[in-house]
This record gives sequence, C-alpha cells and structure tokens, in this order.
Amino acid sequence: MGSIIDRPRFTCTLGGALGTLKALPGKVVPIIHAAPGCGGNLGYTISLSAAYAGSGYASNQAVSSTCVTEKDLIFGGEDRLEEQIESTLKIMDGDLFVVMTACMVEIVGDDVKSVASRFSTNDKPVLALETGGFRGDSYDGYDLFMETLVKDYVEPSQEKNKKMVNLLGVVPIMDIFWKRDLSILKELLQEIGLEVNTFFGEFETLENLKYSSKAALNIVVSDTYGIQTAKCYEDIHHIPYITTAFPIGDGATADFLYEVGNAAGISEKTINRVIEKHRKEYYSYVEKVVDLYTDCDFQRYAAVISDANYAPAVSRYLSDDIGWIPDVIVITDQLDEGEKEKVRKRFENYKSGIAPHVFFDTDTGNVEDHLREIWPVEEEDGEYHDSFDPAFVIGSSMDREFAERIGALHLSVSYPIANRVIINKGYAGWEGGLNMLEDLFTQLVACR
Repeated sequence: MGSIIDRPRFTCTLGGALGTLKALPGKVVPIIHAAPGCGGNLGYTISLSAAYAGSGYASNQAVSSTCVTEKDLIFGGEDRLEEQIESTLKIMDGDLFVVMTACMVEIVGDDVKSVASRFSTNDKPVLALETGGFRGDSYDGYDLFMETLVKDYVEPSQEKNKKMVNLLGVVPIMDIFWKRDLSILKELLQEIGLEVNTFFGEFETLENLKYSSKAALNIVVSDTYGIQTAKCYEDIHHIPYITTAFPIGDGATADFLYEVGNAAGISEKTINRVIEKHRKEYYSYVEKVVDLYTDCDFQRYAAVISDANYAPAVSRYLSDDIGWIPDVIVITDQLDEGEKEKVRKRFENYKSGIAPHVFFDTDTGNVEDHLREIWPVEEEDGEYHDSFDPAFVIGSSMDREFAERIGALHLSVSYPIANRVIINKGYAGWEGGLNMLEDLFTQLVACR
C-alpha cells in the first residue's frame, strides 16, 4: 500500500494548468469541467499560497465551472459542459477560452475536446485539455497546458527570426517570483542582442505566444519543467532547444549568458561586455556588506528545501557567491530517475569544493530525518563537537517550524509561501543575487 505525502508542495495537474493560464496576458478565460470544490479550493491555493498572487481576470473564485453533480457523473456531463461553454462565451469578454478537466469527468469519459471544438472560432478560439489530477502535479499541468497552446494556438511559420528565442521552464505560481524572474532573464538576453518571448512577463501579449513559431531557439531554464513543451515546439514548429540551469548571482548568470549566447550565435566579445558591466555593478553593491559579513561572522550552514529549479540555483549561489555551506538539500518534486540524475549533476563541481548531500523527497515530514542522517543529535557531554550550527533554512512556509526546532533562521523562497507578500521581486540573475543577499542578511540582523 502506498504512503501518503505529508504537506506536498504542489497542486494537482488542474491547479498547475490554472496557475499557468492565470499568468498569461490578455483576457484568457478558463472553463473547468469539474465539481464545485475543485475550482474553489484551487482558486485559493493558487492565490494565497503563492505569496498572495491575487486573482486577476476570470480566476480565483471567478472561474467558470460546470460544477458537475452526481447526476452528471452517472449519465455523462457533456451536455452540462456544452451549456457552460455557451453561457461563458455570451457573458465573458475573452481573447482565448480554455476548457480543463478534473478527475471525475475524465473517469466517466466525457469527450471535452469534441465539445469544445463545436464552439471554437477564429474570433473566439476554444481549446480543451485533459488535466485530471491523476495525470501528475502542478508542473505536469504547466507542460500539458503549454503543449496544447503549441499544438492548437501557435500559428505555424516557415520563416525564422535568427535573433528570436522563447524562454520556457519558469513555471508561474510554482515559481513565486516568476514575473520578475522572467523579466530579469529577458532583459539580460536582450542586452546580448536577442529578441525574447517569455509569454508571462511584463509587456507581453498573446501575440507573442501566437507567433512564437518564428523563434530560432527555445531556451528551457530547467532540467525538468518545460522539456515536453520544447519537444512539442521542435516536432511541430521545428525549433531546436537547449536546457540551462536557473541562474542566481554572478557565476551562474555568467554561465547562463555564455550557454545561450553560444547556442544563439552571439559573439563572445558581446557576451563578455554585458557580463563585465553587470559584474562591476553587482560587486559595487556587495561591497557594502562585506564588513558586516566578516565582522559579525555571517557564514552559515544551510538546508535548502525547494523544487528542481530553485534548489540547485540557491545552493550554488550560497556556496560560490557568498561562501556559505549548503550541506543538506531536499528536492520536493515528483521526478523520475532520469530527471533526478540530471538535477543531481547540478550539485557537482562547485568552485568552493563543497559537495552537498542531496535528497529527493516529496514528504515534508521527512525533511528533519534527512538532516539528522547527516547531522545526528549529539549528547551534551561538555566537549566540543561539530554541529549543524549556526544554520539557515531556505525553503517554503512549511519549513518555518523545522527551522525553529533546530535553532535556525528561515527564509521562504519556494511554493507554498504564506508568510511573505511578493509584488515585484525576483531572484534570477545579478539583480536576484542582490535581492537574496538582502533578504538573508535582513533575517540575520532583524533582532538587533
């Protein structure tokens, strides 16, 4: 018998698709074919657990839903879905309508794609995808949603713009800081001469998505998320892709620009110029806290509990940018063995020489067990012994009590976050490295 997952850090597939849709620009209207509880619970989960991301257009508790009942599940709910699509098209002003399913209607076999196709027009496209919770988690919902757009919404184009790239792998809502993270990465790539579609960032429109087949390269800023979407682009629109690590701070961001720039045919001279400019600015700010760091002995052991994007990025930043010791890493996603191996390689070859202990575990209740596997509790005998102290826990709101139990400070950087309000902050790039340094050091001096 399988065990339960204690306090998972993701939602079901439907939640991931809804969160991704919510982040798109323009008037994109979801229509969920589900019981009332699905939309209600996911609406609050997507908003309140993502550092108070808000509702937006046709989201949260304003999602159109069939609210199927027992009758619909016994006799089939296609008529009910047809009625809901028709009424939503009349009432809601939308540029794109997307039908999504929950578990129960998939189990009874409602053909949502056939129903949706009867309403779809050029003026009001209606797409449909199957997002039953048993298909995976939030990250699978992101890829399923994006694949549907690539197949059914993106306009084919034989013409390719050699300077245009699409950025994938930063999952809205699951990356609490997605909007600013994407803007930071876009701005950096623009500086080396590329035209960038992020689909969810500032000043983008549905047109960026619709004509994204003109891109010459897809950049997946992840070893796990967005890969299926990139493969879909490659199969249908013949766009090759590369995968890179999510970059935080100096070293990782420079590596990111070299990887992308080389793949996109940008001269090394151009890349070096951008890196030198940002490094000069970056260290001019870091210099301000060097005395504080050294005089107050701010080096810390760290436990990082996060997803497959942020855990490697934060760990490398702590080690190679600010000289901390990220010793215990717990990656909280549902990954297969191949994905685990790719992610595990991101913890190799640190400039500091540190080799973190990496665990893959979706169960929040096991985090302290992993720490104690490496750092057993020592009996008080009056003698000096090594310990995981002074320590810092970087994870989600769920890890605050764990941090308190081991006497560590805590910063929430990954989903779910309920103890911070995030409006316009990102941790990507050089800007993100400075933001993280501020947030970590603020915790260290907060009680002074």
